Amino acid sequence: MTQDQEYRKGIMLAIGAYTMWGFAPLYFKLLEQVSATDILLHRVIWSFVFTILLMAFVGGFSKLKQLLKNPKQLLVLLVTSLLIAGNWLLFIWAVNNDHMLDASLGYYINPLLNVLLGMVFLGERLRKLQWLAVSLAGIGVAVQLVSFGSIPVVSLALAGSFGIYGLLRKKANVDAKTGLLVETAILMPIALGYLLYTLPTAEHSMLVNNWQLNLLLIAAGLVTTAPLLCFAGAAVRIPLSMLGFFQYIGPSIMFVLAVSLYQEPFDMEKGITFGFIWTALAIFTVDMLRRRG
Repeated sequence: MTQDQEYRKGIMLAIGAYTMWGFAPLYFKLLEQVSATDILLHRVIWSFVFTILLMAFVGGFSKLKQLLKNPKQLLVLLVTSLLIAGNWLLFIWAVNNDHMLDASLGYYINPLLNVLLGMVFLGERLRKLQWLAVSLAGIGVAVQLVSFGSIPVVSLALAGSFGIYGLLRKKANVDAKTGLLVETAILMPIALGYLLYTLPTAEHSMLVNNWQLNLLLIAAGLVTTAPLLCFAGAAVRIPLSMLGFFQYIGPSIMFVLAVSLYQEPFDMEKGITFGFIWTALAIFTVDMLRRRG
C-alpha cells in the first residue's frame, strides 16, 4: 500500500472505531434485564476469549512473552485493568439507567482532561487556547454545582477513569491487543469466580438463558475488541492530532441517541454545562487546526 492509501485506511479505521463506540449503547440497551455487574463480567470473559482467538490468527504472542518478563509494565496493567473495569461498569450502568447524556458529557470532557493530565504528569505545556478551553470546561461544571446544586458525578467519573487509564497505558507503552489480553486475564479469575459462585441463584445464568440472550452476552467480547482494534490500527496510520478530530463522533452519537431515541430530558442544567463543554471543544479544535497549519 502507498502512504496515501495507508492514510485513508487510517481515517476509515478511526471513523469506524468512534462510530462503534458511539452506537455501543444500543447493544447494552438490549441487555437491560441483566445487571450491569453481570454484563461487565461477561464483557471481561468474552473479550479475553476474542483477543486470544485474534492473536492466534494474526500473531502477537511474542510481544506477550516479552511483557511477562517486565514486572513494572505488568504492575501498571494491574492498575489499568481495575480502571477500565470501573469505567466499563459505570458506562453500562449509565446507559441502562437513563444516564446516557451523562455518559456523552463524560466523553466530551475526556479530551480536555487528557490535555490537563498531560500538563500535570507528562510535563506538557498548555497553549493559550488550550488553557481557555480547559477553563471553560471547568466553568461549565462549576456553574452546574453552584447554580443547580449538583455535580455531574457520572460524567466526571467516566472522563477521569478513562483519562487516567489512557495516561497509564501511554506510560506502559504496550500495544492494544497485548494490553487488553493481559488486563482481561487479570480480571478473569474474579469474573469467573463470581459467575460460578452465583450460578445456583443467578437470575440470568447461561445455563438457563435462552440462546438469544446467551449470544448477546458472548457478543460483549466483540463489542469491546472490534472498536479497540480499529482504534489501534488508526493510531499507527494517522497522526495523533488527526485522530483527535474523530473522538467527538462517539459522544455525539450517544447524545443524539439519548435525546431522540430514548427521550432523556435535556433541561437547562444540562444545556448550560453542555454549552460550555461544546464551546471549549470548539476552541480546542481550532487550536489543533492552527497547530497543524
